[in-house]
Amino acid sequence: MIFAMVVIGGITRLTESGLSITEWKPITGVVPPLGESDWQHEFELYQQIPEYQQVHRGMTLAEFKGIFFWEYLHRLWGRLIGIVFAVPFAYFLLRGRIRRPLVPHLAAMLALGGLQGALGWFMVESGLSVRTDVSQYRLVAHLLAAVAIYSYIFWVALTLLRPASAAGIETRPLRPHQFLLAAVIIVTLAFGGFVAGLNGGLVYNTFPLMGGQLVPPDAFASTPAWRAPFEDPVTAQFIHRWLAMTVVALVILLWLRARRLRFLPIDLLGAMALLQAALGISTLLLVVPVPLAVAHQAGAVVLWTLALWGLHATR
Repeated sequence: MIFAMVVIGGITRLTESGLSITEWKPITGVVPPLGESDWQHEFELYQQIPEYQQVHRGMTLAEFKGIFFWEYLHRLWGRLIGIVFAVPFAYFLLRGRIRRPLVPHLAAMLALGGLQGALGWFMVESGLSVRTDVSQYRLVAHLLAAVAIYSYIFWVALTLLRPASAAGIETRPLRPHQFLLAAVIIVTLAFGGFVAGLNGGLVYNTFPLMGGQLVPPDAFASTPAWRAPFEDPVTAQFIHRWLAMTVVALVILLWLRARRLRFLPIDLLGAMALLQAALGISTLLLVVPVPLAVAHQAGAVVLWTLALWGLHATR
């Protein structure tokens, strides 16, 4: 469900749907507009924000309903995740069916899920008064928080399934390489968020060169230069694509080191890295079609999942 949430969040961003609901109602917000007057009220609220006035002026009510759907689904899915987790957690906890060492982990997961909802609203709120979209910093924070919760649950689940390591001593030399790879994947994923937040996929739609050069002339041109990676779309895309190529290189090197071990997580990681690179390049060359861009975001989570699995299997 969290994986699906990340995908829905990507669609919400790509379809510019994230600011279509301008209020945060954790309880009553479950019910969508039911009549024409309700829809008109929601539309009037949207018409008051800069995104409508500067970007979508003239949008019809029917078009508004289209973007409202994705933001509503995104918020509803978040509430469903909370229910699916909290209800059985409370039930099994009260019946004494959860081992004591696991309880703090499950409670932390539930608390993090609640904080993620608040962080989501904090992100949306940044685009309601002055900006025509949300803050890219808050967007990346929201994305990384989702990945962190997903990773926490996945790691604990793997530990429950395989409490003792089945890996032999021969896999241990791979650990430093795996940790480095995991770190680079996360940084690459974060810069993917900055590219999305800055609409960086709409510039320099060529590969491998950018404007016929390895380093485009307008990269790092912002003042001060240290803010350019986070606030300039060209610089963000430049960093993201080179980080992505570094990931592919590290994965291939890891696969070559581990190939004689026939280690399934790393075999799958190698295949996924090549597929993810193909998705990223295709998304760029075709100027960010929504289906490809969503597949690329989902592929990033799959790649991260395989890296985590490999780390867990060699612990």
